Amino acid sequence: MGSSGGPRFSGMQKQVLSLYRGFLRASRLKPPEERHRVVSIVSAEFRRNSKEVDRKNFLYIEYLLRRGKKQLDLLKSPDTIGLLSLNIDPTATKNSRS
Repeated sequence: MGSSGGPRFSGMQKQVLSLYRGFLRASRLKPPEERHRVVSIVSAEFRRNSKEVDRKNFLYIEYLLRRGKKQLDLLKSPDTIGLLSLNIDPTATKNSRS
């Protein structure tokens, strides 16, 4: 018998998708103009990281997931209006103990 339609995702991929969906859900709680900005920042960050981060760099991916969860918790707060984009160079974290 064949598998049930759709791709199978790893645990980490499921965490990333869940985080992304969480951001989209949280953006619905914000004012319309800020909602569009949040969705734009979130989709750009996820797209950029999917291209730039080595899929085998599990430590860095776990770091990004933890950072994303903290940002999502902040975004869910009624006191938080929106998000700021923050760029971190993944190569800087690799060679910081030279």
